[in-house]
Amino acid sequence: MPKHYPEDRLYHRDALWLRLLENGEALIGINHYAQDSLGEVVFLDLPRVGTTICHDTSLGTVESRKAVSDMIAPVDGTVLEINTRLRSEPTLINSDPYGEGWTLRIRLTSPGETEHLHDASAYLSLMGLTN
Repeated sequence: MPKHYPEDRLYHRDALWLRLLENGEALIGINHYAQDSLGEVVFLDLPRVGTTICHDTSLGTVESRKAVSDMIAPVDGTVLEINTRLRSEPTLINSDPYGEGWTLRIRLTSPGETEHLHDASAYLSLMGLTN
């Protein structure tokens, strides 16, 4: 599996990843394909702690030197934490999208509600990124 798509993540068709944590929580971030397509990220508009996000709706925007794009929520949930480092270091999205560049920590509304997300192999196939 390509290193740009870790196996411990689930991938939403609209460029975000989700990593399940304990207690019905998850981290969300922008995947490699999206950050690579956007180029250098210069600003993120993220929801506030306590905000409810809804599957397949915009949870915020990411601005790069090329474009401003909506970030589409991969699941329903409540924002528990935002990655405040991204305010001063938005390029963490580019340099470490699966580590220090995570965007949100959420509590899933329904922890079993991830069946519509793809594992790395299925995501790569969906996006036509396989050999």
